[in-house]
Amino acid sequence: MLATIQLCTYNRPHLLGRVLDACFEQTAPAGDYEVVLVDDGSRDETAAVIAAARGRATCAFTVISQANAGLAKARNAGIAKSRGERIIFIDDDVLPVPAFVAEHLRSHRARPAAIVRGAVINTESFERLPAPNWTPANYSANYFWTTNVSLPLATLRDAGNFTEDFQEYGWEDIELGLRLRAAGVKGVFNRFALAYHYKPRPRASDVDGMLRQRRAQARTAVQLHQLHPQWRVVLATGDDPVRRGLHRVLRALGVPRGLLRAVGDRNADEPLNARRLAAARALAAEAYYEELDRARRSAAQSGA
Repeated sequence: MLATIQLCTYNRPHLLGRVLDACFEQTAPAGDYEVVLVDDGSRDETAAVIAAARGRATCAFTVISQANAGLAKARNAGIAKSRGERIIFIDDDVLPVPAFVAEHLRSHRARPAAIVRGAVINTESFERLPAPNWTPANYSANYFWTTNVSLPLATLRDAGNFTEDFQEYGWEDIELGLRLRAAGVKGVFNRFALAYHYKPRPRASDVDGMLRQRRAQARTAVQLHQLHPQWRVVLATGDDPVRRGLHRVLRALGVPRGLLRAVGDRNADEPLNARRLAAARALAAEAYYEELDRARRSAAQSGA
């Protein structure tokens, strides 16, 4: 088998069925690839969506169900069941175009040892997709981003898979990418290996979740820096004295309180307008840096 599409899901039944259908509706021959899905402890209608998808699968389709353990462990569970010579990572909010697998494989034929980064276009709706034309406006500098990336399965296993110490949101793919880069694995980009990333406009009721996610990302940023104390990590995480100091000043001046007022009612199920969205994103940044300081202190005390 030439390729495995590997994805993990948690409580996203409204997206998962469409994503799986896109994985099944590939131009690559059905015998050339498989889909390996890990359900990381979903507690909603996900099981029913998966059961229905089994009947529509046009290629080999493997499902692993486990108690919620976080994305790194879920990825590793999927890797353990993968049989493709190449493994293509996506997420459960990513919709691959029909030529997706074929284009990843085309790049691997040209560069057999390389990481292949596919193109990503953000969309607010899977029902109203923009034209499948990637432009530099959609560019991501991430070397290894599991929204759309592939590599030889043997290379991944030689690198040791994902670090399972990452049990909260953020950085587990960046950490693996740092190890792959250190091992000398080169990366190439294929703009035709395209996928759409579901990015709906945040609603007022989403703001508290945004804050929780950014705080979790701050804690895992400290983990990342402990594993890889280098400039790439500082640049990616923003964990440097200047930015930490700036946000301490902003907190001392009471800026987060003003941002909370600008965000307004966080219980309303309505899309945020431009002003409230800007305030929510700024508030999330303050939550990130406040938690980053707290996590750094905790790590220093643990290491003392």
